[in-house]
Amino acid sequence: MNILNGRERVIISGVTPQIEGGRFPAKRAIGESLTVAADIFTDGHDEIAASILLKQTDQQHWTEFPMVFLVNDRWQVTLPLEKTGLHEFQVIGWIDHFTSWKKGLVKKYDANQDVSVELQIGSDMLSHALTLADEQTKNNIEHWIEQIGLAPDIESAISIALGNEIAAVMRSLREKDLISKSPDIYKIEVERKKAGFSTWYELFPRSASTEPGRHGNFQDVKKLLPGIAKMGFDTLYFPPIHPIGEQKRKGKNNSLTPDDEDPGSPWAIGNRLGGHKAIHPELGTIEDFVELVDAAKDMNIEIAMDIAYQCAPDHPYVKEHPQWFKWRPDGTVQYAENPPKKYEDILPFNFETEDWPNLWRELKSVIDYWIEKGVRIFRIDNPHTKSFAFWEWMIGEVRQKYPEVIFLAEAFTRPRVMEKLAKSGFNQSYSYFTWRNSKWEFEQYLTELTKTDLQYYFRPNFWPNTPDILPHHLVEGGENAHIMRLILAATMSSNYGLYGPVYEYGVNTPHPGKEEYTDNEKYEIKHWNWERYSRTREIITLVNHIRKENPALQTTWNIDFTQTNNDQVICYSKTDAETSNSLIIAVNLDAFNTQGAHIRVPLERFGMPYDSSYTVKDMLSGEKYHWQGEYNFIQLNPYDMPAHIFKIEKTNQN
Repeated sequence: MNILNGRERVIISGVTPQIEGGRFPAKRAIGESLTVAADIFTDGHDEIAASILLKQTDQQHWTEFPMVFLVNDRWQVTLPLEKTGLHEFQVIGWIDHFTSWKKGLVKKYDANQDVSVELQIGSDMLSHALTLADEQTKNNIEHWIEQIGLAPDIESAISIALGNEIAAVMRSLREKDLISKSPDIYKIEVERKKAGFSTWYELFPRSASTEPGRHGNFQDVKKLLPGIAKMGFDTLYFPPIHPIGEQKRKGKNNSLTPDDEDPGSPWAIGNRLGGHKAIHPELGTIEDFVELVDAAKDMNIEIAMDIAYQCAPDHPYVKEHPQWFKWRPDGTVQYAENPPKKYEDILPFNFETEDWPNLWRELKSVIDYWIEKGVRIFRIDNPHTKSFAFWEWMIGEVRQKYPEVIFLAEAFTRPRVMEKLAKSGFNQSYSYFTWRNSKWEFEQYLTELTKTDLQYYFRPNFWPNTPDILPHHLVEGGENAHIMRLILAATMSSNYGLYGPVYEYGVNTPHPGKEEYTDNEKYEIKHWNWERYSRTREIITLVNHIRKENPALQTTWNIDFTQTNNDQVICYSKTDAETSNSLIIAVNLDAFNTQGAHIRVPLERFGMPYDSSYTVKDMLSGEKYHWQGEYNFIQLNPYDMPAHIFKIEKTNQN
């Protein structure tokens, strides 16, 4: 029989969160809390106590957080997470003999039994605690023993013995041999606030020029920064900014026969001028790019780079490292395919190459290079077509030195694959929001994201559109649908983004037979009127301001759906416990017709009686409404405003 310590009697199991048994860390951002729970019990009827030990992995000292009992042997504690980096936690439990003694003492006393022996037992426990205490604590314990012994009557002795100060000291003085520990030490990765709350805007720098016929550059983008900041975006994302392949270049609308003036797709990376560490010469110099990064920071905007680990046929890697690619029997390199789509201008890396260590190091060096230029956010193109092991290694290496770096996975693929990428280190991920339309679909999807174990490692970023994706509801619903989908994305998820300026200008002509834009900006340069008024842009600005002013919208995990009696109206609440900021969001999912509904206000969640009178303010219109009780009626005209974002402004509780 192999028993390490037969004196340990407390059993600890069912620890949450744990990702694949503790192999991967649970994730939280600064400002978010994490609730740790476990099943903790023992034989017999003794009282037990439990705590969480927490520390950063590079530190020696553990901080202890007492757990509280819930029900059915389930214990939990909510941990404050105040420092970025990788943390470790372990659950400990022990027999709380002193509390067991106190409860027995009270029961016997209440039953009018003699408790003189029980008081002596308590004094003996205190005497034993002297062997575990430091000098100051010893003095306190000796004083309590003396007080109990000199008490004028039983009632006074019991009153002293039951004091909270004694209980706190006795909790802290426990024999190490009697402490049970969870079988594993689990990990938490605490990320900077922007990992959990960010607002993205995507544009093509080459389309930043307002002059027809001129290729946009970083100086043009710099002039756009004030307008982007005014709209309330804090992350400006560029498609790849590298030299574009000249071989197999695509023409307009993905044509295989480009004209001489066609610029090609930015995702076909590399030519004779350089690859992933070079800049397209018409965009500017590396100095221009660094200047843009710094100018954006001055406006509280971070530049996010697109990293697409793939090559044009004339990328220097193809000639210098042919072993990194798959070669076909006819002597050509296998290009990327996703039948029926063909990407003749893109060559994928072969992650099964025998030279994989050098491939991995070179790909990581691309990230290192741009980090040196001031970039801290990377959107990774198609990560699900690359090795999971590579991502786990590369992201881990980068974040060990630069924990502030954020990786967004552009992976519209199968659920298990997306989940694995998140476990492997991606801080954010694209999601299925783009294709969820009905009330039931939204409720099911958001519940899965926020109420299951996904909440601990998969952080969604909601995008209503991308350069690749023009969903049918934006085509059919026009401006109304654009505004409705914006509000859904921005209030359901604390991370959201959109591709502009096509979104705010309502560009929505699809390519025949495809769910994408015709005359796609991926294959041609546009010249936008960046000063043009748009009602959608005005509402984007307002919604982003509301997000910044309301902490309840700065986390995804607090969403709770509430009842409505109309499936065309979806309603949900969000509350920030620390500030008591409480919101109710209602959205008309019908882009063409006015819809009304009785909605249930979850007053119990707001700490209000069910019959309360209270005032709500619609932060979109500025109007105030005086409501009574749980159920109230709303009506939403999509041509006016398809949503309410109500803030509970004051309460008059009955």
